[in-house]
This record gives sequence, C-alpha cells and structure tokens, in this order.
Amino acid sequence: MEVSRIRALRGPNLWSRHTAIEAIVHCGPDERAVGERPELEARVRALFPAIGESWPGSVAPSTLTLAHLLEVASLALQAQAGCPVTFSRTTATVERGVYQVVVEYSEEAAGRMALQLAQELIKAAVEGGSFDAPAAIARLRETDEDVRLGPSTGSIVDAAVVRGIPYRRLTEGSLVQFGWGAKQRRIQAAEVDTTSAVAESIAQDKDLTKILLQAAGVPVPIGRPVSDPDDAWAAALEIGLPVVVKPQDGNQGKGVTVNVVSREHLDIAFKAADEIGTVMVEKYLPGADFRLLVVGKKLVAAARRDPPHVIGDGELTVRQLVDKVNADPRRGEGHATSLTKIRFDDIAIARLDVQGLKPESVPDKGQRVVLRNNANLSTGGTATDVTDDVHPEVAARAVAAAQMVGLHICGVDVVCESVLRPLEEQHGGVVEVNAAPGLRMHLSPSYGKGRNVGEAIIGHLYGPGDDGRIPTVAVTGTNGKTTVTRLIAHLLASSGLRVGMTNTDGVYVQGRQIDSGDCSGPKSARNVLAHPDVDAAVFETARGGILREGLGFDRCSAAVVTNLGDGDHLGLNYITTVEDLAVLKRVIVQNVATSGYAVLNAADPIVASMATTCPGHVCFFATDRQHPVMATHRAQGKRVVYVEGDAIVAAEGSWRERLSLAEIPLTRGGLIGFQVENAMAAVAAAWSVGLDWDAVRRGLASFVNDADNAPGRFNVMDYRGATLIADYGHNPDAMRALVQAVEAMPARRRSVVISGAGDRRDEDIRDQTVILGAAFDDVILYQDAAQRGRADGEVMALLRDGLKGAARTQRIDEIRGEFVAIDAALERLQSGDLCLILVDQVEEALAHLARRVAAQA
Repeated sequence: MEVSRIRALRGPNLWSRHTAIEAIVHCGPDERAVGERPELEARVRALFPAIGESWPGSVAPSTLTLAHLLEVASLALQAQAGCPVTFSRTTATVERGVYQVVVEYSEEAAGRMALQLAQELIKAAVEGGSFDAPAAIARLRETDEDVRLGPSTGSIVDAAVVRGIPYRRLTEGSLVQFGWGAKQRRIQAAEVDTTSAVAESIAQDKDLTKILLQAAGVPVPIGRPVSDPDDAWAAALEIGLPVVVKPQDGNQGKGVTVNVVSREHLDIAFKAADEIGTVMVEKYLPGADFRLLVVGKKLVAAARRDPPHVIGDGELTVRQLVDKVNADPRRGEGHATSLTKIRFDDIAIARLDVQGLKPESVPDKGQRVVLRNNANLSTGGTATDVTDDVHPEVAARAVAAAQMVGLHICGVDVVCESVLRPLEEQHGGVVEVNAAPGLRMHLSPSYGKGRNVGEAIIGHLYGPGDDGRIPTVAVTGTNGKTTVTRLIAHLLASSGLRVGMTNTDGVYVQGRQIDSGDCSGPKSARNVLAHPDVDAAVFETARGGILREGLGFDRCSAAVVTNLGDGDHLGLNYITTVEDLAVLKRVIVQNVATSGYAVLNAADPIVASMATTCPGHVCFFATDRQHPVMATHRAQGKRVVYVEGDAIVAAEGSWRERLSLAEIPLTRGGLIGFQVENAMAAVAAAWSVGLDWDAVRRGLASFVNDADNAPGRFNVMDYRGATLIADYGHNPDAMRALVQAVEAMPARRRSVVISGAGDRRDEDIRDQTVILGAAFDDVILYQDAAQRGRADGEVMALLRDGLKGAARTQRIDEIRGEFVAIDAALERLQSGDLCLILVDQVEEALAHLARRVAAQA
C-alpha cells in the first residue's frame, strides 16, 4: 500500500461539510483482497482492539482493501484520543487499485498524525510486526490537546457556532475571528478587540489598579510596592500582619503568597514574586477568594476558589495524597483540562511548615492540609459556583471595577467572608482585576452549576439576531463564471456596498486589485472575508480550489451555477465525466444558507437537477420561460428569471419586474445570447441577496464589458474599420457560444486566432476547431507558451485535425507565438472584417492589442 498524496480539506468539500484529510492510496492485487485474508483482520484487531465496530463490515469481503482499513483505523484512532469525529469514506477511482480515502478531523495536526499512525498499524499487521496502540493514542491525544483551543476560547467559539456565527482561527494560539468583512470581531482568549492596550496595561499594574478602584469607591486592601525583602518586611509591619506578597505585574496567581505571618515565610514569598517582577505587599483580607466575571456591564458568573488542599486518611503521607489527587483525569499540566495538578514546590512546603507538617508527614484522618493559600486554578485549586448567591451591591462593585479600568471582559478577584452581603459590611475588598480571565472555573466548576459564559461573551460581541455574516455569492460553472462574478460585484457596488471579489484574474476590494493571478480558490475567499472594509463578497469558485482544500466559507447567501454543458478539464483529478464534474460543482449549492438561494440554469439538465441538493430556495433562469423546469417552478409561485420580448423578466408568483435589454450594454441589445444568460444569472443573484431593483438597473446600465472591467471576456474593439473580439474561451461549449454571438454580428470576412491547452482531452481540443471551422473563413493556429504535458506540436496537430473537412474555413496558418499570431491576423484585416482572438496570456495579449489599436488611431 502506497499513500501518494495527502490533502487537508479545510472547508465544505466534495465529500462532506466536515473538515477532512484526503489521501490517494495505491493498493496492489494482494492489498485489494483483504476480505480473503481473515488472519489479517485478526492481527489488526489484536494490535488495536479499540478498532471494534469500526471495522468496515458494510464493505463486501470481495471488495475490502487495505485502503478501507486505513480509513477506519484513522477514524478509530482519533475517536480513541477523544477527537469528536464521525465521518470517513473510501472510494475507488477509475484507475484500478487506486482509492481516495477521506477521514474527518477536528484538528488538522491530529488528523494527519492519525493517518500516519494508521499506516504504521497496517504495516505491522501485514508484516507481523508490533504496534503500541496505547502509546499511539497517547501521542495523538497529546497532539490534539496541544493544538486545539483551550476551554476559555473554545467555549466562546462553541457559543458562536450555536448562533450560526462563522469563525476562523487566525493563529495556532487563541486569536480567533468571528464574522466576516465589516462585521468581523476578534478575540484573544477571553479578551475582545475593543479592549484597549491601555486598559490591559492598567490591569497588569496592581498598584495603579487599586488607586483607580479606590477613586471609584470600590473597597481595596491597603499596601504598596517594595524594593527588597527588608522593605517588604517593613511594609508588612506598617500594614499589620498577616499580609499578601505578590508581583505588581502578574497573572494566573503566579508568585502570589497569601496569609504571610512570619519573616521566614515572607522571604520565601518575596523570592517567588521577585522572579516575575516588581513585588508589592498588601493587607491580607480574611475570608474566601471569589472570582466574579463581568462581561460588558453585567456580572455573568461567580465562583468561590479554594486553595489546593488534600484530606488526610491516616495512612498516606502528604506527598502521596497529592499524587493521588493529581491522578484525577480532570487534572492536567496546563489549561486544557477542567482542573490543574497541584504544585509541590517551595511555597507548598513553606505552607506545610506553617501547619506543622512536612511532605513525609501523615495527616490525621479527615485533616485538611492546605498546600497554598492563594486559590488560583492554575496552582491546583478548586472552584465552586456561587453565581446565584451574589448580592446586587457586590455585583455592582465588580462592574464598577471593570469599567473603571476599561475592560469589556474582566475577572474581578474579591476576598470576603461571603458574597451574600455587601463588601463594606464585612471589610472585604477587590484585590485584583484581570484582563483575559480564565473561564474554565465557570464553565466546569469543581462543584455546582456550570455557566455558559461563552454565550454571554458572544452576546456582547453581537446583538440578538446578528450572525456576523455579510452577503456572499459563490459562482461556478463551465463558462461565464468570471463575467457573472464581475457583474454581480458591480451590481452590489451600485447599491452602495463595499464589495470584495475573487476571480481568475485576481482579488479586488472596492474595485482595487489587491492580488493577481488565478484567485478563484479558498485562500483568496478567506482573505476577502477577513478584510474589514468589505460589506459583501462575490467569489468565482473554480473546481481546482474545491478539490485542493474545499470552500473558503461554510455557507453562502447565493450559489450561482452558470452551466455545465459538455464540461471542461475532464480527465483530471479523477473527474472524468460531466456527472463527476456536477458532483464537484454542486458543493456550493449544497452549502447555501437555509434562507439563501441557488441560482441555476434551467436549460442545463444537470445544473437544474442540483436543485434537490439545495438546503435553501431555488431561482431558475433560462431565456425560454416555457421550458418545462421554468414553467413548473413558475407555476409553484417560485422565483424565475427569463427573457420576454426585449426584456429580462424576474417573476415570483404574480409579481413581475422588467429590465430592458436595450439598457444592458453587456448583451448588445440582446444580440449576444451567452451574455444575456450571464446577465440573467447576475440579476437572479442580486435579487437573491435582496438588492434594490433601481440599483440593479443602474448597475446593468453602467457595466462596460471592456478589457479593463472584464479582461478576456468578449472584449470588442475597432481596428481599421474591422471588428476585433478578444475572449478567453477555451472549451467546446465556449466555442459554440462565441460562434452564436459572432454570427449575430455582421462581417465581410471572419477570421479566428486560436491555440489549445494541453491539459484537455484530445477530443476537447479537436472539437474546438470542428466548431470554429464551420463559422470562420480564416483560422490561425498558434502554439502557446505552456504545452502542459504535451509534446512539441501535439496540440497544434489536434487543432488542425479538427479542421479537416471544415465547411467554411478556406485558409489555415500555423504560427509559433501568441503575439506573432495576433499580429499576423491584424495585418490581414480589412474594413468590415471580424476577427475573434482567443487569448491565452490574457493580460499580456490584451495589452498588446491595446497598443496596436492605439497605434492605428
């Protein structure tokens, strides 16, 4: 078994809506006969018993291969490591012994590792080797924990998912974007993008924080910064023992020691705090440690934090009791688990000494042994939810503290006897405020009810009913994609929206090109959705990007499929038939929002059949309103767009809207059939996202199909009284549409300049000139720069072969070089002629044509 290619599908894809790893797996004859080798199943089960019911029992033994075992093992390994995955699939390709294996992942690194471990398992089973399944699962679990979001950030993301708000992880850490474009918000752990650096800096400075809180009428303990242990002891005596020693700039309870009552204990405490930064000493407030979580102007959760401790049993030593507590699976080394392991360090030993104990002491049965006085979860403490017990005055002080510092999400640390009474009545106070507070004590407290604080934070970022999405339109098909994409973007811009667009020419934001090249893939789409100046987005969605990585968005407002016809690029990446291509192209239709629309060409049967896969609504378009698909849909009162007389008509039930073709320059008054279809698709998409009809009219009237606005898309120019047309058509369907358009335009003599892309099938290259030979008098064949895997002259020979017996063509020339061929065609032109130039290097060829046209003027 050989795995030749591995891809991470990071968005909705050909196989499912899940993120997944896709691998191409080659299996030899023996590796395709696994069902006939029962001993192999026994070995796999012995090496990895947890594969259990995941074994591919639904696959007939005669067709069971090692590829199927790779699939189920990859999924089962992730499941055993605690990854929430359920989907996998193995599909045979047209090549005998070659399979596509697809396995869902929740974290890409874990998915890739699972695939690698599954290969090691299968190799061990085939060769009679060994495989340490527990160690493999432990590695996988560790990787998953390292890369997945922590509980705080994860809870916010989960809350966003529940509300349908899209998210994107911007780093391997906890920086996350919610929403798209101008409606995006960002968080870093439990800190939001509107929180200022100044507010965070204030929160870090505990002495300054106390000064500000005191000015706001919030009770705080007295104290001051100190320079050395002697100064610290002097401050402690000034304040009065017991005291708290802590870093002036710290977090997570690091370096904090409370209830210090002796010089020896203070020296240890000073050393711990001094390792972090400037040390301060303040009055120890008696009572319990409470964390109050403020979001916006509201207290949303509260927990009592108890210091790390063990309970004696009369038999085990303190150290053994700590080891026993740390064995709890809920306790981990970091913040990925609900509890943290208790630290056994100098501070813990000093705290034991205060209680008359040592690590080797055996506490009495029931004796409570405290290992630290500060109760942060990061030091092994526990939390008890007390949200429902907080007195309104206590909540008010917490909110005042957060607002005084300027924090939108704030963890307010309070020490008092009880949160049931105002702080002033019990000499309690606020000892710290925390930016980016940990949320796990509220999500999964050791005792009491967990609170959905992630939901509160999302509610702060987005108001009721706001899902953070902007209108998004995805466009695909065989021909017309780029023109339709550009026209939709123009219509949206005409309504006053700031538009981001991707297509095969580049990425554009508000009409300015910010990237060049073929940008019709998911990476470009994600870049547009991350741009803060985008109110609406239009994506040309090519097959290559879907195959490589899936979609760059989870769902769209409208999905436009222009046509499929005979298809294009067939035979590549195991897409061999038009039906295969349809399954790939309909991915955008399958991921339309439930409130959105699929805009489908009713005259293309395969495209029309995609309607059944759309989770939202459907708007059909076709020039013939009597087409059976159109007539049925219209009779049901649903949306259709068609041509009636000299106008495009949008209809729904008894409602009609007419758009005069004479006012749509793209169509040349309705003469260019394929441009009429492109205009109908764009109108339907604009309608689907709720555009005003006046804006649609303005946009249609002002869209100019020239080389600047839509390069290589039926750009018409005048040259010495002859008509030049530059187009990027490159498949038989495009040739038919172009011939139909050219025949509607008067000409004395017609010529065409054409090459062919080597990555098409022979018949697709040949058919282009078969079609052109019936419509053009002169044909100039040229060999372009990129033969794409073809031998020298091979493409030219196929094009010439298609002209055998041509009904109209009288002259055929073969020229090397695109620009040389263009110049040769231009030299022959006379007034009244028409020349169709099928450009390959679009930008360069159009620039060349522009110079020639300018020179003749």
